[in-house]
Amino acid sequence: MDSNKKKKVMIGMSGGVDSSVAAYILKQKGYDVTGVTMQIWQEDKEQEGSCCSLTAVEDARRVATKLDIPYYVINFKKVFDEKVIQYFIKEYLAGRTPNPCIACNRYVKFEEFLNKAISMDMDYVATGHYAKVDYKDGRYLLMKSASKKKDQTYVLYNLTQEQLSKTLFPLEDITKEEVRAIAKELKLNVASKPDSQEICFVEDNNYGKFLEENSTLKTKPGDIIDTKGKLLGRHNGIYNYTIGQRKGLSISSNKPLFVIDIDPINNQIVVGDDSEGFGKTLIAEDINLIAIEKLTEERRVSAKIRYAAQESLALIKPLEDDKILVKFDTPQRAITPGQAVVFYDGDIVLGGGTIVKKD
Repeated sequence: MDSNKKKKVMIGMSGGVDSSVAAYILKQKGYDVTGVTMQIWQEDKEQEGSCCSLTAVEDARRVATKLDIPYYVINFKKVFDEKVIQYFIKEYLAGRTPNPCIACNRYVKFEEFLNKAISMDMDYVATGHYAKVDYKDGRYLLMKSASKKKDQTYVLYNLTQEQLSKTLFPLEDITKEEVRAIAKELKLNVASKPDSQEICFVEDNNYGKFLEENSTLKTKPGDIIDTKGKLLGRHNGIYNYTIGQRKGLSISSNKPLFVIDIDPINNQIVVGDDSEGFGKTLIAEDINLIAIEKLTEERRVSAKIRYAAQESLALIKPLEDDKILVKFDTPQRAITPGQAVVFYDGDIVLGGGTIVKKD
């Protein structure tokens, strides 16, 4: 790719196999590649084995040395704390369930990271995400990767036209199996490294403990009630629960019960049977549209309400204050305020927003 030989790319290297192989692919295509690990762990605390940890730095540095590319660790602690950790705490205390990975992508990996890259005279940024960028009819498009099983467009729906114009996803056309095969062929130390699953700043995935240690939160027990208002038990803080949760409710019942709603005003957890946890309608705000500039009329789409969910057919309709009403054709389980809803037209990401209300 002769036209790219002088193009400079700063790639985020998490110390995992995906970003490592992505860096290799960029170099093979003729780009001038610089590897960077974003230092986001706070006060020398880190979740061992997570992305961007101290261990990840050593793994990424070894890969960069093997690929013979420059490598740096750049401090992003302040913006990560402000835009990801504090957001995470605020949302949980408000009875919502946040998605910190989406916030990290939005404010850290594709805003501050890109700004840093531009200041270093880079032409592009790149990551090991499974996604694709295209350009058609005057707009940059975010599209699903060839690996539908690993596609990560759900957590990237906040990308802007400017950001997409300067972003490369080297893994757009290959599968996870092919990525590991390439890493093994190159004898990279991360070839068999497992994917990071937990939130990088929450030790042992214990949200309650993290919130208690990192906020002014004081444990405030309250009532667990059913959808008719009957008292069933007591909870140990609404932040310990999420919509759809079944285990750990500490109440006795002759049928399985699930968290249906979280009421921060009355400090109550509402539970019900599985059928009561389904809904067809939601309202989303903080909308970002990619494939279209503005939603001016009703539109048929496929949509998903969490990363691991299947897409379902839906009708989206613009509301006042730039909100969007989403009506699914079939009921969806555990529609969760604070999580994202993302809209698709085939392989194209139309956009998405944050769920604020379910009906």
